[in-house]
Amino acid sequence: MRNTSDDDPYLWLEDVSGEAALAWVAERNAETAGAVAGDDGFAALRTRLREVLDASDRIPYTVRRGPYLYNFWRDADHVRGVWRRTTLERYREDTPEWEVLLDVDALAADEDEKWVWDGARVLRPTYDRALVRLSRDGGDAVVVREFDLGTREFVADGFRLPEAKTRIGWADRDTVLVGTDLGPGSLTDSGYPRTVRRWRRGTPVEDAALVYEADPADVAAWGYRDTTPGFEREFVGRSLDFFRSETYLLRPDGTRVRIDVPDDASAYAHRQYLIVTLKSAWLGQPTGSLLAFGFDAFLAGDRTPEVLFTPDARTALAGHTWTRNHLLLETMRDVSNHIEVLTPAADGGGWTREPLVGVPALSAVSVVDTDPDESDEYFLDVSGFLQPSTLHLGRIGAGSEVLKQAPHHFDSTGLTVDQHFATSRDGTRVPYFVIGPDRTTAPGPGPALLYGYGGFEVSLTPFYGGVTGRAWLERGGTYVIANIRGGGEYGPDWHQAALGAERPRAFEDFAAVAEDLVVRGITTPAMLGAKGGSNGGLLMGAMLTRHPELFGAIVAQVPLLDMTRFHKLLAGASWIAEYGDPDDEADRPHLLELSPYHRLAADRAYPPVLLMTSTRDDRVHPGHARKTAARLREFGHRVLFHENTGGGHAGAGDNEQAAHNSALVHTYLWQQLTRTERPTVPGPLTATPNAAPATPSGTGS
Repeated sequence: MRNTSDDDPYLWLEDVSGEAALAWVAERNAETAGAVAGDDGFAALRTRLREVLDASDRIPYTVRRGPYLYNFWRDADHVRGVWRRTTLERYREDTPEWEVLLDVDALAADEDEKWVWDGARVLRPTYDRALVRLSRDGGDAVVVREFDLGTREFVADGFRLPEAKTRIGWADRDTVLVGTDLGPGSLTDSGYPRTVRRWRRGTPVEDAALVYEADPADVAAWGYRDTTPGFEREFVGRSLDFFRSETYLLRPDGTRVRIDVPDDASAYAHRQYLIVTLKSAWLGQPTGSLLAFGFDAFLAGDRTPEVLFTPDARTALAGHTWTRNHLLLETMRDVSNHIEVLTPAADGGGWTREPLVGVPALSAVSVVDTDPDESDEYFLDVSGFLQPSTLHLGRIGAGSEVLKQAPHHFDSTGLTVDQHFATSRDGTRVPYFVIGPDRTTAPGPGPALLYGYGGFEVSLTPFYGGVTGRAWLERGGTYVIANIRGGGEYGPDWHQAALGAERPRAFEDFAAVAEDLVVRGITTPAMLGAKGGSNGGLLMGAMLTRHPELFGAIVAQVPLLDMTRFHKLLAGASWIAEYGDPDDEADRPHLLELSPYHRLAADRAYPPVLLMTSTRDDRVHPGHARKTAARLREFGHRVLFHENTGGGHAGAGDNEQAAHNSALVHTYLWQQLTRTERPTVPGPLTATPNAAPATPSGTGS
């Protein structure tokens, strides 16, 4: 089937809150509740998963702001959460005493809004005011309100903005740099701010002075002030697409100086340095390198870099974080983390490096927080697939101590972790992790769940998953993570290998892992499930339509599935650099070929599929999942559909929704992969709902 938007009978399902569309959603939700939530073990599993999410003995990760450590916390008593803070001395205690700044549950009750916390920008260096961001039911769009940290109240006449995809930050106590929805012409085609304005306290935002303006075809404009003492500077810029940008130093007189690096590089100023991460070769340095320049010297024309990291075939840059006098460099070698301490010489004569000891193999090691203005302390989190997190507090040159230790949330007895490599269609070695029963004591294939993403240079590294442990591993399942191309596990080249028309390489990698699992005797096609969300939902659509013989069941969450219209729906235009432009005659053929929605056929056998989305997802339009479910039903295929009314792109706005969704996913997969007779799924649906026209008014074009 190769229907296009011109003859798509399900465009009416793109009407997010249309009466006919929501009635259809309610019918599908009821079917899924009956088929999955009615399972004998569903309620008990949901309760056990909620226990993990609400557990009071979780590590409360913090961010240092001046003398305080800030944390946002949800549990059974705080469903929407509390923003709170404490001191380091109190944080060392087993049960710290917290000062609650904002109770989001109380706010939601007082204002009769389903508020979801979206973070806060605290004013430096006084740390007495904050710009709080709140989302209605989990969407990307937020309201912004100024908050007084002393009185713990919103500032009555402070900075305040209505719901929009706002970007805002402090310039000084009475001024912010802001980009928001100010009416026609103020947003890009992707729906993000097109302008940066200097908004002064007590004046209407509409009168704020224009500082910078991007083009409508750009993804977004942005601006910020670096408040590092002694290095105060302002920068503005624009995201040309998802991967390319331009950055300018904004001088006090309003003139701009381009930071002249490749537009696909990432660059920022830190004190006297300009730090550049390369996505393509430059100045004789390869893709994936990390370079340092003297900031003032660079602006004066000096292009002599200090090379802080050079990748190789197996090693990629994972990240870097500053302390007061050092740079913590995080790298991945075959998806295993390593950390080094880099120190610039006081006389400017190069950098020294040494490893940060105590980092175990096949673990997730990340620098959680530092205070680059004040000290060389760092918070380091160490975990693994079977190893709950341990939070260390260290000081470079002085060792570290264990601050917090998370408990085990599932029984890992008899479980092992292995890393294997599959060979993709073009000969590329693709790494993947297998977490499950010890193969030496539990031979023979069993149910397995394969997870992947493969896009936007996102790396899938080891982590401890209490929910996955309880929902899947404890009951005997094997969990597999595929590090396919499109991700960042081997740097920018690994990502760029699956861009645009080359996206099938990511699909081939995932299929190769699935086949390798069968060859190794870990599972069989009938007992192998696959799961992915967002761009990973596109991956799941590809597996459904390209390799249905490899899987016993598939789950796609908040998926991207109609590749001919994604750019017209919500934030979709911002992903053109990843996939291509459906309006470009050169790109449209490969996008039509990639599009799972358009590859569906009535005469082909597919494994059963569960599609999940959210009415409040204002990033990936729920129409993708809705239309695909409707098409599968029309063709008589086995499909279930579930749509949360809230939750945004995360699919859940609180722990109860998250536990329900996870229980749905894992119960459904266990049903499908462990029984020979599959439950009956509701049959075909006509192209239009009861009393609804084929394309109701209000449907986007």
